[in-house]
Amino acid sequence: RHTIFILIISFESALPGLCFQYSGSSLLTGRTATEKHRFQCSRHFCASNPAMNIEMSQEPLLLRAVRGESVERCPVWMMRQAGRHMQAYRDLVKKYPSFRERSEIANVSTEISLQPWRAYGVDGCILFSDILTPLPGMGVEFDIDEKIGPKLKPMRSIESISTMFVNKDWSKSTPFVKQSLGEIRRTVGNSATVLGFVGLPFTLATYLVEGGTSNEYMEIKKLIYAQPQTLHKMLEILAVNIGNYAIFQIDSGAQVIQVFDSWAGSLSPEDYDVFALPYQQMVVDAIKRAHPETPVIIYIAKSGHLLERMVRSGADVVSLDWTVSIAEARQRLGSEVVLQGNLDPAVLLAPPSVIKERTEHILRMGGGRRHVMNLGHGVEAATSEASARLFVDTVHAFKPP
Repeated sequence: RHTIFILIISFESALPGLCFQYSGSSLLTGRTATEKHRFQCSRHFCASNPAMNIEMSQEPLLLRAVRGESVERCPVWMMRQAGRHMQAYRDLVKKYPSFRERSEIANVSTEISLQPWRAYGVDGCILFSDILTPLPGMGVEFDIDEKIGPKLKPMRSIESISTMFVNKDWSKSTPFVKQSLGEIRRTVGNSATVLGFVGLPFTLATYLVEGGTSNEYMEIKKLIYAQPQTLHKMLEILAVNIGNYAIFQIDSGAQVIQVFDSWAGSLSPEDYDVFALPYQQMVVDAIKRAHPETPVIIYIAKSGHLLERMVRSGADVVSLDWTVSIAEARQRLGSEVVLQGNLDPAVLLAPPSVIKERTEHILRMGGGRRHVMNLGHGVEAATSEASARLFVDTVHAFKPP
């Protein structure tokens, strides 16, 4: 018999968190369980750990978890994990000063998307982009001011939306999305799940109608009550486009899609049922018709009063903000719904002991089953990298009681 040595080389500076092993069945035939031991990927090294074996050929942890499968530990990633809190990102801002440059130049978007995976070993790698990115592809121009956020020409009449259209080929209007998702997928392999994302119609409509960000959403609410058919027309065009755009992302390499109706929490339940839910369902139905195997996560800010309605969207996973506990969500939605979340992002500004305590409290409520750890909203820019790393490490190390 020949003795075969397998050399594991960790390229820390290039691809930390990703280790490779040879698993050819012919060479392993007849070996003992010890000889066939596998290596767990971690941020700094490959450590032999029989209790947490993960072969590179196995599907990613987060992907299996959002499907509702039993997994070896709770997966973790962070909304807005790529961005201003990281020095590597701030260094790129000096070279690419506008947000649209950073999100629409494929190699730059790819690099930013990978930064938190390399730094923290997160289980999900989400495309660095914006929910407004597809708008030009349907006839709506926008800009993003680095200080005040998105700026658009307000659309508040049936005439103003006449320039909107249904995009027939997203590869022409957003080729950078396809390039970035493909490269991210090739780079992370099965060490992380690649997530795409879209904004849902009502939330996108708030930007179109308000002309940018808003605190009260008064202009779109005026449209709801004074010109409901105008808003319905806008929402319908958005829903068709966003469904197709999400499918394009999956075709390009995304394994999971998170759909954001971030500002639908500003609606009363009655208005939500008319102006948000039906268009959420249109988008999710389009995704499921094209890719029934692809899990969909739905997130809405300040959504404690809407949990049951969020399930009706057809999404596979409900992502919680921090205003409702995992325990309450389980009680209201049942034990079979997969939940994501939900640490208050402000906790990452707290001392390390508080970060660890609050994170473990949520993990205990999750029970290691049908739960993906995340924040209740995006990472705050003031968060230190050490705190973000501690959050991820705490999840990785946690063992349910």
